[in-house]
Amino acid sequence: MAIQLITEAVACGARSHKACGVLGISCRTLRRWSEPAHELSDRRGQAARGRIHPQALTPEEKQAIVRVCNTPENASLPPSQIVPSLADQGLYLASEATFYRVLKEHGQVNRRGKAQLPKKVAAPQAWVAHGVNQVWSWDITYLPSTVRGQFMRLYMVLDVFSRLIVGWEVHWQESAENASTVIGKACLSQGVRPDQLVLHSDNGSPMKGATMLATLQKLGVLPSFSRPSVSDDNPYSEALFRTLKYTPAYPRKRFEDLEQARAWVQGFVTWYNTQHRHSGIGFVTPEQRHAGHDKEILHKRKEVYEAAKWSKPGRWRSRQTRNWEHIKEVWLNPPRENLKLPERVAIAIWKSGQLS
Repeated sequence: MAIQLITEAVACGARSHKACGVLGISCRTLRRWSEPAHELSDRRGQAARGRIHPQALTPEEKQAIVRVCNTPENASLPPSQIVPSLADQGLYLASEATFYRVLKEHGQVNRRGKAQLPKKVAAPQAWVAHGVNQVWSWDITYLPSTVRGQFMRLYMVLDVFSRLIVGWEVHWQESAENASTVIGKACLSQGVRPDQLVLHSDNGSPMKGATMLATLQKLGVLPSFSRPSVSDDNPYSEALFRTLKYTPAYPRKRFEDLEQARAWVQGFVTWYNTQHRHSGIGFVTPEQRHAGHDKEILHKRKEVYEAAKWSKPGRWRSRQTRNWEHIKEVWLNPPRENLKLPERVAIAIWKSGQLS
């Protein structure tokens, strides 16, 4: 039937390989089928299919494996432990892979002992910000002191949309009281209104302390948390701390006291906010973006590049100029459909100043 259909199609003007493709066969198969001596039969190897291999385990041998795995001394052990133990006793029943295969046939490939099944933790809430003071990210990092093994704690709060450091403090202790003080001062300095801000952090005790949560409730700030032990859920703060500790100005020697640490952090914050051109926001400073000046700056850069292309078009040919478009939104823990966006970061969806 296939040969007849292809022949009719070719007679009507179709290409042979196109007709074969419609039926899912190759031209070589068509030629083989068209041979005069061709027999429409399965000419593969004549070995009987479905026959049990003569070296396969018998039902009795499989039952022996199951009985050994279910004995009291082996009930809590995996085959990787049972097989060597049997070898020490001078007994070989089957390979470790065969043990697993037989146990799977009997529905006994489970976690043995008291170990619980791994729990799947739901992904954190996805946020997207379209302006400043909508979503903040904060965390705590260590600053080494001259006493070995003793560290100061740096609390730092970042606006995810503009990357501006809106609040920071250095203390010896890590506590919810210190954290609530930092957040309260930051909200006051930025004029944050109730029900305006989402504050994202990890799952540390200062982040979930009663004092901290009470402060957020009083300020009308919505808390957001990362999954346990997943640093990627709070990427902005992690990236900020890396910039802080890898900047050339980071002191080679340890901090002697709180005053020295605070003085250095103050200088870093000033440089970061007013001089550091951040790659995630179009290489403008956080202060420029926070104040809304980045649109004009990026527009002027685009004009400079367009003028350069117009003056010497041979160097550019058909290539576009560098993308200096204003970044209108920033994501934090974006959903799967948004993973290809230029920005993959933390923030909240806001409409008319309210959480949607």
